[in-house]
Amino acid sequence: MTPKAMIAESTIWPSPAKLNLFLYITGRQANGYHELQTLFQFIDLCDELEITANNSGNITLSPDIEGVKTEDNLIWKAATALQTKTRCSFGAHINLDKILPMGGGIGGGSSNAATALVALNFLWQTKLTTDELAEIGLALGADVPVFVRGFAAFAEGVGEKLSPAMPKEQWYLVIKPQVSIATVDIFTHPELTRNTPKRALSTLLDTPYVNDCEKIVRMLYPEVDKQLSWLLQYAPSRLTGTGSCVFSVFNSKESAEKVLDMLPDNVSAFIAKGCNRSPLLETLANYELALLQSV
Repeated sequence: MTPKAMIAESTIWPSPAKLNLFLYITGRQANGYHELQTLFQFIDLCDELEITANNSGNITLSPDIEGVKTEDNLIWKAATALQTKTRCSFGAHINLDKILPMGGGIGGGSSNAATALVALNFLWQTKLTTDELAEIGLALGADVPVFVRGFAAFAEGVGEKLSPAMPKEQWYLVIKPQVSIATVDIFTHPELTRNTPKRALSTLLDTPYVNDCEKIVRMLYPEVDKQLSWLLQYAPSRLTGTGSCVFSVFNSKESAEKVLDMLPDNVSAFIAKGCNRSPLLETLANYELALLQSV
């Protein structure tokens, strides 16, 4: 299955963040994993991966991330998993321009892995299907498949059952409190809600959105509670994932900017637009069209 050709020029690929517009925990399996219902939507703030395929067979990354070994980097894991699956002998150098805040619950690492899979599948011409790429991604992390597929999605099970969804593409003000939250600490907390009734997506879309993890995060992390309480004065606001990022929902960019302007200078925040189609898919389509036109 080893491809005979690759695309060697330097290419740039977006790696978007996501928000969990709602998150409900509906049960717990015998193995300890939690069942959930959540709605993923991408936002237009992205990291960028500059990728140059080569014949070396090696995956090299830049810049170095302090405290993270190359072998533990999800980008490297994704590229290596694709090499193994396809028995590909090509390599690549990948430079990450990191814009998204780390540890905020907006999927930066998972998105980076997905972008590496989609981009290298094209550059190496390994020709795996989206389903095959998503299967590789699931082994790397529960959120990777939604980034591979590139469409807003309603997720069930432990997050692996994805259905396309079309939530309203609104504007968001996102705040990143200066705390790091370990997902395991939230999901193992004895007071976490674990029995929210399962509901149809149509019902959930017409019900005020809630994040079942929010109560525990606000209790354990005063900084998150402080920022969320502040945002709630101005717009519907909640936690994304298990945090630490919190976000407010606005109908216009101008409305979001007015609230952003009131934030203290020492608070890390940004404005982004929701998108139901990932910028990664747009980039892939453009590169595929350019390849066809060059033949």
